[in-house]
Amino acid sequence: MTAHPDDPEEPGPAGTDAEVPDAPAPLSGQERAVLALERRSWPGPGAKERAVREQLGISPVRYYQLLNALLDDRRALEEDPVTVNRLRRVRDARRGRR
Repeated sequence: MTAHPDDPEEPGPAGTDAEVPDAPAPLSGQERAVLALERRSWPGPGAKERAVREQLGISPVRYYQLLNALLDDRRALEEDPVTVNRLRRVRDARRGRR
């Protein structure tokens, strides 16, 4: 008996997502926006926090919670390695001073 191409029990063709059932979901739009804000430079105190509230619609505290979680997320490192590695170095330096 031959398998039908639409049979869900048959493995998909080589090179498709069917081979990796546990592939992580891509970063969300909000997560990408957090990384994008971190890539920018800010002119003075308060400008970044204002942008967080206006562009993302979240509090600065929540923003930094999301950012800290992203720094430990492999997907974020793959998305923007320069920014993530820079922020990891800053975080590690701050932890070392405590």
